[in-house]
This record gives sequence, C-alpha cells and structure tokens, in this order.
Amino acid sequence: MTRALAMISGGLDSILAAKLIKDQGIEVIGICFKSYFFSESNAVRMCKQIDIPLEVIDFSKEHFEMVKKPKHGYGKNLNPCIDCHAMMMKYSGELLRTFNADFIITGEVLNQRPMSQNKRSLEVVKKESGFSDKILRPLCAKNLDPTPMEVQGLVDREKMMDISGRSRSVQMELAANWNIVDYPSPAGGCKLTEPNFSERLKDLLLYKENITPEDIKLLSFGRHFRINNSIKIIVARTKEDAEGIKKLLNSDNIIMFPSSHSGAMVVIDGTFNEADLEIAASIAARYSKGKNENSVIIKYGRYRHPLKSIIEVKPIEDSEMNSFTIND
Repeated sequence: MTRALAMISGGLDSILAAKLIKDQGIEVIGICFKSYFFSESNAVRMCKQIDIPLEVIDFSKEHFEMVKKPKHGYGKNLNPCIDCHAMMMKYSGELLRTFNADFIITGEVLNQRPMSQNKRSLEVVKKESGFSDKILRPLCAKNLDPTPMEVQGLVDREKMMDISGRSRSVQMELAANWNIVDYPSPAGGCKLTEPNFSERLKDLLLYKENITPEDIKLLSFGRHFRINNSIKIIVARTKEDAEGIKKLLNSDNIIMFPSSHSGAMVVIDGTFNEADLEIAASIAARYSKGKNENSVIIKYGRYRHPLKSIIEVKPIEDSEMNSFTIND
C-alpha cells in the first residue's frame, strides 16, 4: 500500500492536503514539528478531525540555531520561512525510510504568501530539502510541473487541485464539505511572525550570549525594558502573567515588589549594580499604586528566598521609562 508523510503545521491548508491524498486510498501519517516558537497543539486537534496518526518531532535546538542566521533571511518579522520549510522537509525526507513511506505531502499553496510561497521560493525549498523528487503539494499541484509520484501513478494528478493566491474561499469550501470545522486563523501558530515577540527576540539575541529555553519563553510574558547591555527588566501585567513568569525563574533571579503600596512583580534579568537596581526599583514603583507619590518602598531579593532588602525610590518618569521599552 502506498504511504505518505503529511507535514502538518496545525493550519487548515496542511490538513486539507493530507485529506486530499487520504481520499485516494493512500495511508497518511502526520508529521508535526515543535520548536521554541510553535507547538504541536493545533496539529493534534486537526489530525483528529480527519482520523490520521500524528508523530511529533522536536527540533527546537537545531531550529533555533537556524533562526539566528537563516541563509535566506527573514520575512516581515523574524520569521525565516524559506529556511524553516526546507529544514522541515529535510527532516521529513529522512523519516521516509523510518516509516517506510513513499513521499511527502505539504499544504503549501502557490502565491499564498508573496515571499515564501512564490514559485521560485517553492523550488528553493524543494532543492534545499534534499528530497525534491519526494515532495507533493496537492493543493496547487496542477499549477506546478508533474512530480514523480504523479508520473508513476502513485497519486492521481487529476484529483489534485490548482489553488493559487491569498484567497482562502476554496479551502474553506473544502473544509465545510469534509466537516473540518475547528481550525485556527491563518495568522496564528508561529511566534516569529508576531512583531512584539520578534523585537524582544532580536534584543535577546543581541545582548545575551548563552540563551536558554526559559529565556525564550519569558519573551511571551509581561512588559520588557532594556536598561543597558547587561540588564533587562520584566514587569508582570497581571496575576496570571506573574504566575507564568515564576515558572521560568530560578533562585539566581532577582524579583521586586512594592512594599508600601500594592503593585506588580518585577524581575531583574542580568548582572546589576546599584544604579541599575535603582532604575529597576523606580520602574517597579511606576507600576504600583504609588506611581504618583514622591517615594515608594520596594522590597527585593532572590526568587524563592525571603525578600529582606529594601530600597526607597521615586517612580520613574514615563518619558525615561519609554526610552527603555522593548516594543511593548
């Protein structure tokens, strides 16, 4: 029996491509990649709707190394889509033997994204994957040259599609016909496409040498301020925000709370001196009920230890604080 590996992003297009091939009587196994910037949660949900198994591949470390310096550059934000797709296809190609599969399915649509899914970019991705003769794009196959799978009769080219462009009307009609009703918006999924997250990641790459997974996860929480090359301040927005931040801290982190007034949790990330400490405390004071007072008492210390140290400061002026803001 013919078997295919379907690259499942968690979006609508990839699951439609898998369904299109499954309906030709071909066994389909979903392959989903997880990294520091996207998870498998949507893919799990989508695969259940068309009843195919899913294998999750964690390539976080290798993917992050590529993100730092992608061969083909970035998209609108810090998203290296061409290099990312090529890396996923390479991994999928190497899994063909593991799963005794014949070819790879992707949900790419010609000209859906102007930079990463034009005809030239699609060819670049195929070539750099190292498995160009094993890649099938069912949703736009009729707009492309026939693949070996079509020529050899493993799949019926006449049952492929010729979708092109950014409109999703055809995909939505297919989804309705196949009772695929629970799917995410096309903009969701990858944090590297988000402007605020991308700016924070740029800052992290610029100022921190040994970046941990926790450093990356912290980018999704709170307000971030760059005081200098060595210090970043994170201010929790809500109680839920603070709980999320706490899960990523260790006993080396310094945290602050207003003592004389209620206010937000503040984290100092980096090696600081007395001047840095005062700026951090003044930001903590700004995000307290005493923001209009002349002085606020701030308590601080290492996370999971008693906060025995105190400092009294005047809340920072908004104009100065805004100069430290990392794309809020």
